Amino acid sequence: MLKAKILFVGPCESGKTVLANFLTESSDITEYNPTQGVRILEFENPQVASNNKGTGCEFELWDCGGDTKFESCWPALMKDSHGVVIIFNANIPSHLKEIEMWHSCFVQQQLLQDSQCLLIAHHKPGSGGDKGNLSLAAPLNKLKLVHSNLEEEPEEIRMEFIKYLKSIVSSVSESRDREEMSIIT
Repeated sequence: MLKAKILFVGPCESGKTVLANFLTESSDITEYNPTQGVRILEFENPQVASNNKGTGCEFELWDCGGDTKFESCWPALMKDSHGVVIIFNANIPSHLKEIEMWHSCFVQQQLLQDSQCLLIAHHKPGSGGDKGNLSLAAPLNKLKLVHSNLEEEPEEIRMEFIKYLKSIVSSVSESRDREEMSIIT
């Protein structure tokens, strides 16, 4: 069975844990409680298979605390990750600047491809779902950006996340196939 590790990163209070719980169908959290270090959620998604034979895929979603005091742990969190989802609160202007640092640390330094990264502009309940044009600096403007609003359009973010999981699975399968071929030849 194929295993894929995906990191949820981003500034404090952006909604990472709420989204992680929603997308993995884990428990609901009602009050804000900052993640200390990391929380690891293991899940399978029946809509995502690792190949056309329908082989399943196991996912580890690493919900990483947004406080930079955990920066010394980041290299350990990044090890062997297959994808990074950067989550930010679209209503907090400073988050747009902060996500550049998250992208630099977690995507560029790991030499991940743009396709292995997803940007989620999370809209908290009551914030209004204003999907106005977010002016993202390069190289963030090359990444896939989706808006999440769990109150108004929960299924939209679920479908986008499944698409993202499928792209991660295909890149993991391809690199595993390349490794196997290099061993054979």
